[in-house]
Amino acid sequence: MGLIDIELFATLDLVGQAPGGPDEDPVGFPFGGWQAPLFDEVAGAQVLAAYEGTDALLLGRRTYDIFAGYWPHQQDMDNEIATLFNSIPKYVASRGTPDLSWAGSSHLGPDLPRAVREVRDRHEQVKVVGSLNLVQTLLREKLYDRIDLWVHPVTLGVGKKVFDDGTVPTNLTLLRPPAAGPNGTVFLRYGLAEGTPGTGDMSAPDRGV
Repeated sequence: MGLIDIELFATLDLVGQAPGGPDEDPVGFPFGGWQAPLFDEVAGAQVLAAYEGTDALLLGRRTYDIFAGYWPHQQDMDNEIATLFNSIPKYVASRGTPDLSWAGSSHLGPDLPRAVREVRDRHEQVKVVGSLNLVQTLLREKLYDRIDLWVHPVTLGVGKKVFDDGTVPTNLTLLRPPAAGPNGTVFLRYGLAEGTPGTGDMSAPDRGV
């Protein structure tokens, strides 16, 4: 059985919507492209390292459409991500019938949890990129093994959250020390852990005379 890793860029208030450009979500979200001014060489190297060994992509339809309109046209560029994305299978979660013209793309069936498990069994390392609606399903079903989260030093106050309504209580474990870039972005890598969050009492014990 392979691993499913979720790759996410988020603000300090954990908005993950449309980080890359204003055309990702052109209606109703005024901050498309919020990540661009904060992206630096350190984050770029972290992203490249995170994709080492990836042999499949798992995408929601909106993210797929954005990627399919961009990455196939970068094949003549000296771009490691383009080479990777264009060469590996892409699995698309959608309730409709998306245009899957990008080579290597296929539509997941209506039983999404079952389809994701089948993808996990078929590959060694599956990456989920963006795709916040899909991510919510994976979080609820605990159908992931690792979360790579880049937290940026900006708050927006509006937009889709990384952890939205319906996220189930879950324990995670930090897999590597946090790493900060020169622009203040912090890279966090968590793995899914067993059990659910416990509770306790942080108050001082009663020391009655």
